[in-house]
Amino acid sequence: MEEGIGGLRHLYMTVFLSGFASLMVIPAITDITMLALCPGQDECSLAIYLSGFQQAIIGLGTVVMTPLIGNLSDVYGRKSLLTVPLTLSIIPLVILAYSRETNFFYAYFALRTVTAMVCEGSINCLTLAYVADTVSERERVSAFGILAGFLSASFVCGTLAARFLSTASTFQVAAFASMLATIYMRVFLKESLPARDGTLRQPILKGGSDAIEEDGYSQETVEVFKKVPSAGDLICLLRSSKTLSQAAIVSFFQSLAEGGLQASLMYFLKARFHFNKNQFADLMLIVGISGTVSQLLFMPMLAPVIGEEKLLSIGLLVGSFNMFLNSISWAVWVPYAATLFSAFGFLVQPSIRSIASKQVGPDEQVQFY
Repeated sequence: MEEGIGGLRHLYMTVFLSGFASLMVIPAITDITMLALCPGQDECSLAIYLSGFQQAIIGLGTVVMTPLIGNLSDVYGRKSLLTVPLTLSIIPLVILAYSRETNFFYAYFALRTVTAMVCEGSINCLTLAYVADTVSERERVSAFGILAGFLSASFVCGTLAARFLSTASTFQVAAFASMLATIYMRVFLKESLPARDGTLRQPILKGGSDAIEEDGYSQETVEVFKKVPSAGDLICLLRSSKTLSQAAIVSFFQSLAEGGLQASLMYFLKARFHFNKNQFADLMLIVGISGTVSQLLFMPMLAPVIGEEKLLSIGLLVGSFNMFLNSISWAVWVPYAATLFSAFGFLVQPSIRSIASKQVGPDEQVQFY
């Protein structure tokens, strides 16, 4: 099914609503956690330990669940499987929309940990695979950029909404937006299945679509569970293509650098310039707006002209300069100026995804993402 970028408008709206719901609660969740675990205190080691434990559990669960959901989507369709994480993501938000008391926080914490194992990576991977199913290789980098732009736009709108809404209203609006995303997707989004004509490269992982086409859905479902890639399969996948292995290495180190920056930058700015919540929000808004402009305007215009490889190089170079500038900030205005360079950093991941997407078959899109 190839309809072009224009056929993705309902997917873009689904991503926007889902991202808006999940991202707008980020500024508020820290205060709620502190209030539930260490009321009346400014420091809480228990909150840090629990948050770290939760992220570790979610990460391990995502490693298992995302390939499984991806393989099931190859059989039953992207839309059908996208319904699962979108629906599950509603539950934790509804709990805190009802009450932020300690008992409700613990219920939220437990359910958020469980549901995020399914939701955290699968929504992103299924939407990327939907794009790969729908648009041609030539338009794919622009489509990935626009998709990322809508996610950045949801980040900007969610941050703005959280700043002007009360904590209770923030979770109520987030819960409503999450429900709306699920309903909108079910009503308007068309189903998508990967092409099985073998026109995109050679299959890299074993057990491709030929193994599941003979019998009915019951046999296909059995084959899906057999096809969940092991560590050996992933190593074989990377070794089979030099381009894939290079893209994976670049993505790993770029993500490692971004993760380190995000984890430490706010603490650094608070210690050096005494930044507060409002100043952090201002920085986040500038980053979100620059990312939106980059992915909705720069990416579609530049990608067909100069190609993904040059875009990737530009994004990595300017992104590195942005990190360096933040690390040596000597005045309060420097972090604000540095965020302007982050617009080019947003070109990196869509470029890597487009390059990698062209190296694998239609049945293997989700497994790579």
